[in-house]
Amino acid sequence: MDSETLVPLAKAIAMGVGALGPGLGIGLIGAKAMEAIGRNPEAAGKVFVPMLLSMAFAEAIAIYALVVSFTL
Repeated sequence: MDSETLVPLAKAIAMGVGALGPGLGIGLIGAKAMEAIGRNPEAAGKVFVPMLLSMAFAEAIAIYALVVSFTL
């Protein structure tokens, strides 16, 4: 196999593996935030902003994977 046929496969693998961790992380962050709000509804305002920040940082890792796959 030559490198021209393997480059799209490498890009797909890099993007797939790079999105797996952030996808799981965002799901866990959302689940735990909803659990915390369900246990203590008055804390919804205090939980919401840190939840969004954590999701944004996890999403940034997926964007890094996208950039790496574009550079291959």
